[in-house]
Amino acid sequence: MILRHWRTARRLRQAGILGMNRRNVHYIGQYNDRRLYPLVDDKLRTKLLAEEHGVGTPSLRFTIRHQHEVRDLAGRLQGVDEFVIKPAKGAGGKGILVVTGRRGDRFLTGGERELSLEDLQRHVSNTLAGLHSLAGMPDTAVFEDRIRLDPRFEALSYEGIPDIRVLVFLGYPVMAMLRLSTKDSQGKANLHQGAVGVGLDIATGRCAHAVQYDQRVYQHPDTGVTLDDIDIPDWRSLLELAARCQEMSGLGYLGADLVLDRDRGPQLLELNARPGLSVQIANGCGLLPRLGAIEALESRHATAEARVGWAMEQFAVST
Repeated sequence: MILRHWRTARRLRQAGILGMNRRNVHYIGQYNDRRLYPLVDDKLRTKLLAEEHGVGTPSLRFTIRHQHEVRDLAGRLQGVDEFVIKPAKGAGGKGILVVTGRRGDRFLTGGERELSLEDLQRHVSNTLAGLHSLAGMPDTAVFEDRIRLDPRFEALSYEGIPDIRVLVFLGYPVMAMLRLSTKDSQGKANLHQGAVGVGLDIATGRCAHAVQYDQRVYQHPDTGVTLDDIDIPDWRSLLELAARCQEMSGLGYLGADLVLDRDRGPQLLELNARPGLSVQIANGCGLLPRLGAIEALESRHATAEARVGWAMEQFAVST
């Protein structure tokens, strides 16, 4: 058993796999100042910061911070048919409610499910009480514009909106994956719950590898889409937006979750100061060689455009 474990660990090192301990100590611990964490742990602060720096993000409509404001929800939603409610300090997609339209006095969500005004008020009240927040602390309900998905993405995912996680190190996009929701993941783009992770070639935005439950897959289990045919449009703009998030946040090692809006192009959904390591599984390769190449640079490129250009050349996997 010990010998088998040692052989496995050696193979992981040879593949350049970044483990959690090294991620925490060397990359997060060394490059992420803890005083900056609130900027990304609070989605409202991230959104306001993005607007300040001209980084595309879904427009903020309003916020609700106190329970007595819940009674006025009907008035604040007057004439608003589509919107998203998010807990400012939520994690793992918990508490996010997407309203796609109205039918009379009812609100429609994904799958044409109907909710009453009282249902919405209950959801907001639970959000304020911290039901969906980190550590169960009191929270703020953020109301923002709904993403209108780029038509080229519509057939890729089951119900939920597919998003793109880009890992950024010192302002350089290092590795990326497209996350596609499934029936198993209940419409959420969470790989641990059964979403499909599509590793993307940094140079081209094309599928390089794809997994579900850590196993190689070639088709989406619900939509039947051939994953190897995926080619992300407007790829360089997405990478440049992700690269600018380092300048915006001050964090050296971060994950940027992006989406392509039909009308507004690349949009930032949120940032993560402790991005997970499953992007390596989705890509079928390790992070360490790429992170090491950036650390070895004698001088770093001054602009996001230059950093993206260098990364696209250095980390290409297509031939």
